Amino acid sequence: MSPSPMRWRKQGLVWRPEGSRAWARSHAMVPTPFMLADGTLRVFVTCLDADGRGRPGWVDLDPQDPRRVLGAAREPLLDVGDPGSFDDSGVVVTSVISTAPGRLFMYYAGFELCTRVRYRIFTGVAASRDGGLSFTRVNRVAVLDRTEEERLFRCGAFAMADGGRVRLWYAAGSEWTEVGGKAVPVYDLRHLESEDGIHFAGRGQRSMELNHAEEHGFGRPWVIRHSPRDWELFYSIRRRREGAYRLGHAVSADGVEWQRRDEDMGLEVSTDGFDSHAISYSSVIEAGGRRYCFYNGDNFGEQGFAVAVLETQDGDPGARSGLGS
Repeated sequence: MSPSPMRWRKQGLVWRPEGSRAWARSHAMVPTPFMLADGTLRVFVTCLDADGRGRPGWVDLDPQDPRRVLGAAREPLLDVGDPGSFDDSGVVVTSVISTAPGRLFMYYAGFELCTRVRYRIFTGVAASRDGGLSFTRVNRVAVLDRTEEERLFRCGAFAMADGGRVRLWYAAGSEWTEVGGKAVPVYDLRHLESEDGIHFAGRGQRSMELNHAEEHGFGRPWVIRHSPRDWELFYSIRRRREGAYRLGHAVSADGVEWQRRDEDMGLEVSTDGFDSHAISYSSVIEAGGRRYCFYNGDNFGEQGFAVAVLETQDGDPGARSGLGS
């Protein structure tokens, strides 16, 4: 199982859009690192336009120093969906996996604004055949659409290719609650598998339940498999008392049932600055022999995305080998 507790050294903000492009006026949400075939560390992110609609892009970083930006997308990888589609109000990338040489799947949360509730969120998939230079929707409908037990939210998906199948961890729920006078969604963590990464039959298996007295939602999970019986989960927790996200950590012997070890995460809000109120959307990757955690701060990444590096108690680099994608 994972070292406990972890200690991270924050490296600060990495990137935010400068605001001149219509699709990327603000935010760099849900950082999703992926190592390209040429060794470049690409972080997929979602930026917002002037109307608050998200579209995904990318930022390339030096894997030896993820604070150094090598380039960024000039155009979005995917536009919002057609009017009336499940993703006509925003597209937020949450996971990217390789399914064959040069072929990638991008899983994303599609937002649909509503009248009697604020919005619904379901999961779509886009595919790339050129190593991530461009993506097209696999379907114009959600691959995780509503079910009887998951009627409003099936989102935040993290995918992993596993022995010819695709495993998916995601947040799901069917209700709203009120925190601080504001309606907020309620969703816990589920797990599903698929033969092709596109068709997911049936309802998800509940993988980790909320503490409803203190929490109302889990943010995008990030799963790492070290061995068949050694798994890690990084995730975000929407807590009632703070009215904002915090980071969580869990371990598992099978990747389905999780033992929470939130106190071991070791990455909290700062006393001031861009992440003094909230910290969310953690994603962990090994690059240049070190373990890095990308994350967002206040207001869902309004100031951009940041990075922290893992250290051991004696100050030496503390990266585990064999990190999964």
